[in-house]
Amino acid sequence: MKMRFVDEFRNPELIRKTLDEIERIIEPDDHFRIMEACGGHTYSIFHFGLQELLPKNIEFIHGPGCPVCVLPPGRVDEGLEIASKNSDVIFTAFGDVMRVPGKKGSPLNYKAMGTDVRMIYSPLDALNIAIKNPDKKIILFAIGFETTAPSTAITVLKAKELDIDNFFVYSNHVKIVPVLKSILDQPNMRIDGFIGPGHASVVIGAHPYEIIAKEYKKPVVISGFEPLDLLQSILMLIKQLKNGESKVEIQYKRVVMEGGNVSALEIIDQVFEDRPAFEWRGLGAIQNSALKLKPEFAKWDAEVQFNVEKITIEENKDAQCGEVLKGMLKPNQCKLFGKVCTPDNPVGALMVSSEGACATYYNHLYSTMSL
Repeated sequence: MKMRFVDEFRNPELIRKTLDEIERIIEPDDHFRIMEACGGHTYSIFHFGLQELLPKNIEFIHGPGCPVCVLPPGRVDEGLEIASKNSDVIFTAFGDVMRVPGKKGSPLNYKAMGTDVRMIYSPLDALNIAIKNPDKKIILFAIGFETTAPSTAITVLKAKELDIDNFFVYSNHVKIVPVLKSILDQPNMRIDGFIGPGHASVVIGAHPYEIIAKEYKKPVVISGFEPLDLLQSILMLIKQLKNGESKVEIQYKRVVMEGGNVSALEIIDQVFEDRPAFEWRGLGAIQNSALKLKPEFAKWDAEVQFNVEKITIEENKDAQCGEVLKGMLKPNQCKLFGKVCTPDNPVGALMVSSEGACATYYNHLYSTMSL
């Protein structure tokens, strides 16, 4: 069944037909600036060469949809400080967090220096480590948009059910719609429409994007990740723009429902509440853009139990991540791109993860670029 879906959404004949329709409705004077809000979409656009197939008057702006990329380095340091100063603490995180550089190094660097750092594949892995190591304190460095927040919330509820008292969550979960609004509120910002993130939208559905369509007058099409998904989404966006419309549509209907995943939303609401403000790497503080544990779950909240001291790290001033996220610069126009800042030595946020815009540019276009 899965292979059938892949075949359908990579069908050359259907892709050519969709491209022909896009080319037919675009006129020479058109210029559409479309933001793909998800790092997975950025990766797919370059991996499948879609940018080369589409008319040149469709310009992609690479958005803040990679949670690893937008995580401020101080948050990584805060979590690692707890582990490095307490010999009875085990720091756990997903694999893509392991290379995120903090002031004194990444989690992998800390691991090399002797801190007990462990990679996990799900929050429940961290809870199981806590159960197997009752004399240790296990910190789950939780990260991700609404996509991964339900699995963290379920794990907290499981810890409560089992009365596990050596498991703690350091929450860095963020929300997609507040950051899109923040980008649109930037001065001189020009984005014509959004390719909505497929993963987060599986959880939140289409309704939260209504504010983008109604108040900001920007169309949103929630897309899947295969080549035909993205081309159909672009076609849907362009049709709206040519008709002067701004509404929310779902191209990714095989998994995204209008109202989202009700059960997942209820679990998020049961465990988390909005933070008044959260610092985004390259974008600054954004109100109500992140999630923290509710007071009734303080027993499992690392920020409460370890009295975490806030660490602020000044970004490298030459790393122009904010300008890239806002579409004011292309990744290769940054002063550090490909010289000081590379996937092996990420200085800026967008070079950290394989789904970051700069890493995607570097990995897919570096050999043909003039740096």
